[in-house]
Amino acid sequence: MQQDKPGDVDAVILAGGLGTRLKSVVSDRHKVLATVQGKPFLDIIVADLVGQGFGRIVLCVSHLREQVVAHFARRSEAEFLFSEEETPLGTGGAIRHGARLIRSDPFLVLNGDSLCRIEYARFLTFHRKTGSAMSMVVASARGRADGGTVELAPDGRITRFREKSPIKNASRTFTNAGIYLMRRDLPASWRNTDPFSLEHDIFPELVSGKNCYGFVVDAEVVDIGTPERYVAAQSKL
Repeated sequence: MQQDKPGDVDAVILAGGLGTRLKSVVSDRHKVLATVQGKPFLDIIVADLVGQGFGRIVLCVSHLREQVVAHFARRSEAEFLFSEEETPLGTGGAIRHGARLIRSDPFLVLNGDSLCRIEYARFLTFHRKTGSAMSMVVASARGRADGGTVELAPDGRITRFREKSPIKNASRTFTNAGIYLMRRDLPASWRNTDPFSLEHDIFPELVSGKNCYGFVVDAEVVDIGTPERYVAAQSKL
């Protein structure tokens, strides 16, 4: 089987959130530029992508977008493109708005405020093998109950997805790691009105089509969405 190469795939980073919960500790910049171990968090994500071969990165930006654009506009380690939103469109609206910049099929999507270290080449091979419309990286919840809860069938197919709500009486449940591979034609099929959310509006319906799979990894999801988790990230990374 031919193995997909990360260099052939566009990476789309969602970096348009308001970061309201983090403002008490990071008030002078966009949350994705908050420093962790002396580095902007988004730089850590980008360095991981570039190190694994990704060469074309689309940044979906809205709130304080001028900061993110200025931070990457003159960088040369990859080609950086910006999908700018006048008002926040939500995670789903941001991808649909940025679809005009996406060339690859499939394309990778990542949250700009969380990190889960995976081998992207293996994830791409998994996605191709399953023929999935959307593949999602899933990890052990490690006691957390504030993310997306994912139930998997024995073959890896996602049978249920619930955002910030546990799934009761499920035998194999995981947490959404915020990393996805999607078919290029998917965003055009979303008829939702902006703003809309992947997690609340798209995923629950998408997984009901029985063609979405979970890629299980033994890695921790580290995010900086709240002051407590931002402090914890300083030592975890």
